[in-house]
Parts: sequence; C-alpha cells; structure tokens
Amino acid sequence: MTCDKNPEKIKSMFEEIAIYYDKVNNLISFGTHYLIKYLCVKELNIKPRSMVLDLCCGTGDFTKLINKNFPRAKVIGIDFSANMLKLAKEKNPKGVFLQADCTAIPFSEREFNYATIGFGLRNIENRPKAISEIYRILDNDGMLLHLDFGNHNKLSKIFDVFVSLLCKIFKDSAQHYEYLLKSKQEFPTPEEIISEFEQEGFKFISKKDFLFGTISAQIMQKKPKQLGIDAHLLKHL
Repeated sequence: MTCDKNPEKIKSMFEEIAIYYDKVNNLISFGTHYLIKYLCVKELNIKPRSMVLDLCCGTGDFTKLINKNFPRAKVIGIDFSANMLKLAKEKNPKGVFLQADCTAIPFSEREFNYATIGFGLRNIENRPKAISEIYRILDNDGMLLHLDFGNHNKLSKIFDVFVSLLCKIFKDSAQHYEYLLKSKQEFPTPEEIISEFEQEGFKFISKKDFLFGTISAQIMQKKPKQLGIDAHLLKHL
C-alpha cells in the first residue's frame, strides 16, 4: 500500500509525535542516529561565513551540530511543524528557526552555500518540487547533504521487524510506526535518489553508508552556470 503523504496529514502527524520524537529516534536507531549525523556534517567541511539551510530540521540535530562544529557559519533551520521547531529552539536557544514548507522555501535564489536534509525528503509528497527548490536556493557549486534510509538489506529487514513489534506494544501510536515502516520500504534506493537529484541539475560527489548500508548519506553539488544560464533551466528549454 502506497503511503499517504498529503502535506496536511504529514504535518499533523509530526505535530503529534514531536514530544517523543527524539526518544523514538534513539530507540529505533539503537542510539546511533546522532553520531551518524555528526559524521555526515563533518564530511561537508563547511567554510567560514557560509550560509547553511537545514531543511526539515525537526528538533534541530543538524542545526545544533553545524553550530557547534562550524561556529563561523550561519545556519537556519526550517520545518513545517511548529511543535518540532519549539523543541529545536529549546535544544538550540541561540539557533535560528523558521516555520516553512520545503516545496516553497521562503528565500531568494542562490542565497545559501550549503543545504542539509535528514530523514525528511522521504515524507514529502512532491519530492521533485522539493529538490528543485533546494537547487534554486543554493549558490552555484553549492553543496547538499541528504541523509535517510538506504538499501533494503537483511539488517533493514530486522529493523522492519523491530518497528512492527513497536506497533503492537505502543498501540496508541501504531499508525505513526506503520507510516514509518511503509515510507521506509517505499523510499527509493540511494542510487535512485542520486538519479533524482541529477535530474534536477545536481552533480553526485560522494556517498557514505552506515549500519551496513541501512542508512545512507549522499553529498551532491549544484552544477555551475553554463553560458550564463543555470543548468537547471537548460533542461526545461
């Protein structure tokens, strides 16, 4: 069954689960998710005075890591869930956060040097539109870090069984765990996601897998202008 990713339904779900979102992440990742995010952020090697946009920032893990490890960069976190942003602000009192939709990012073209999105693209109904918006707000040669579930291997199936057990134990939240399971199973492989980014004008730079490939990070780069016209615009001519 295909996941229902109606934006209003997804927003409502995240508003509801925000209060226990971090605890669940620790539980289902066996405490590894924050370390994985740290390793991914370090791969970006963000330059001083850079502008960074953390999309679908949730409770602000990427934002916090960027602020801590690259203090001379300016990072802004956006999410469409007010409850998630409230928790992000509590975790990052000095952080800058804005309620916004990734398919209609409220910033100008080429305003950011880096963008990050962790476990968020999977929840967006119109994925091509979100990727196109990320391309738009990145400067030429800007870098994108995408992190989410990876290959559907044996360890991934063990994770599925674990989440299925959670559905039975926590019956009140069963629908949310069921959504997590379905969205994970339906999400494209890392190679397919890379292809989707390339179709919108990005160039593949590197891929880093974690937990035997069940989690995967890809770093993409916005292609520079060609003959005075963005590569992203050329494909529509």
